[in-house]
Amino acid sequence: MDAMGRSKEPSVEGSKTAASAETDATDAADGTKGTVRSARTASVAGGTADGRPSPPGASLGSDFLQLDIADAPPGGRTAWLVDRLRSAIADGRLPVGTRLPASRVLAEELRVTRGVVTEAYRRLSESGQIAGRGRGGTVVVAAPAPPASPSAPPTAPSAAGPSSSSSPPAARHRASHPRTSTPVPDAFFASPHRDGLVDALRGLPCRIDLSPGVPDLAAFPRAAWLRAERAVLAAVTPRDFGYGSPQGAPALQRAVVGWLARNRGIRADPEEVVVVAGVAQALGLLGQLLRADGVDRVAVEDPGSLGARQQLEYGGHTTVPVPVDAGGLDIDALRVSGARAVLMTPAHQFPTGVVLDGERRRELLRWAAEGGVVIEDDYDAEHRYDRPPVPALRSLLPDGVCYAGSVSKLLAPALRVGWLLVPPHLRDALVTAKRYADLGNGILTQLVLARLMDSGDLERHLRHVRRRHRRRRDVMVRAVEAHLPGARVHGAAAGLHLMVTFADGPGSRVRDTDLAAAALARGVKAHPLSWHRLTPGPPGLVLGYAAGAAHEIEEGIALIREALRSLPAAA
Repeated sequence: MDAMGRSKEPSVEGSKTAASAETDATDAADGTKGTVRSARTASVAGGTADGRPSPPGASLGSDFLQLDIADAPPGGRTAWLVDRLRSAIADGRLPVGTRLPASRVLAEELRVTRGVVTEAYRRLSESGQIAGRGRGGTVVVAAPAPPASPSAPPTAPSAAGPSSSSSPPAARHRASHPRTSTPVPDAFFASPHRDGLVDALRGLPCRIDLSPGVPDLAAFPRAAWLRAERAVLAAVTPRDFGYGSPQGAPALQRAVVGWLARNRGIRADPEEVVVVAGVAQALGLLGQLLRADGVDRVAVEDPGSLGARQQLEYGGHTTVPVPVDAGGLDIDALRVSGARAVLMTPAHQFPTGVVLDGERRRELLRWAAEGGVVIEDDYDAEHRYDRPPVPALRSLLPDGVCYAGSVSKLLAPALRVGWLLVPPHLRDALVTAKRYADLGNGILTQLVLARLMDSGDLERHLRHVRRRHRRRRDVMVRAVEAHLPGARVHGAAAGLHLMVTFADGPGSRVRDTDLAAAALARGVKAHPLSWHRLTPGPPGLVLGYAAGAAHEIEEGIALIREALRSLPAAA
């Protein structure tokens, strides 16, 4: 790697002799590494069996094409990798011009020797599908095969325009959720009216902020962003500063398609991507489409994101709680609820951190094929540490899932950039709703982000912050074990937060809103778990670790212990 983080990849052809001599030996030797993957089930559920993260270096699989080396037969890993890359080139997930990961990076992510990757690249080079470009890396040069014709979309909301037969949903929401001035912390946390609570908490002063949902903002790639912005400004024409398409800049639409293909297993065309101002706007726009089709009840995960739920409620929807357990959303309970739409976070459920398991994914897809609408909030799936990558639901049922993602957890929420993919019959209505919402996102941010995605700078940033986030997560897990007796950690294998519950010990005898208020009085912000519940459950906290330094995390958990001891019910 050079000083700028670029890989000094040798020419694919230049690695022929060494890689060929090494392949058989490395394939055989790497076959023995497969035995460590027997713990895979526990890792997917969130780390070790007792809820703690796996040890350092146990990260499994690669986000690139969702590759999981456990799928390769022992002794045949090079052939397996060649087949996966060739298939991705043929079906269009790796279009012409795509730069492949540096062999060293891909080998580290797959936990194989570098010879396996370089030999795979050599074979593809000899078949004319990829070529070495020196410092430009290894790129795809073969044209993909024509894609298969899409299947017919399942029954879902129509693309009709918004109904005007009832009072404005925002007005109804305000009438049932009266606003008050920001109360004192004790009353604030226990308030039955939760409209605006998260925003209000952000505005309260504190010394240590352990609120969930914020990445490492200090690691924002300022230098890479500045380089990209200068390049964009040097290339744009006067016309580019005019009104563009409300659907988004074509450059970003293309870049998002590539990003989703490489990192989330989603195949899409650029015209399927609608650029939005984050997932919050995506939910607001989808809410309009659902109401136009007569859908006014939306199932939500319980526990689940308070903020996402409030977006739907603000649009006039009634949210119906569906329980979440170790396997994810209970699909049987979803059917019983009678809701025609569901909002969920299947790759990393908020706040529990569980993954929707295989059987429930199949059940959910059957439910969607019968006319249900799935809204997939893929809010932080890129951040994983001790588990293989989890494919997006959209990759399994493109015509039945509304998929929303953003860079809020990857770069910074202040950028207000995200994307939304919907079934074809909803796209025109979605673009119309976006047009009347704001005429489209700002063009410069879109073009800079597109350049970061295309150049590989965004993936380099992701690898960098993963290492930082992993270290901070480990600090928080150790601090919880040391300072909060009886606490149980959930969801440590991925994400930017931990859910901590108190099944026994002092924490089980207090209200989590009281604990959060006592912690804030000591200068520490945290979310009470009950904020994110619709039905009663054990007390707990939702704690973010990505944005704070290690010493702040350690001190913050120690102060929460003091807060817990100060509560009468915990004595």
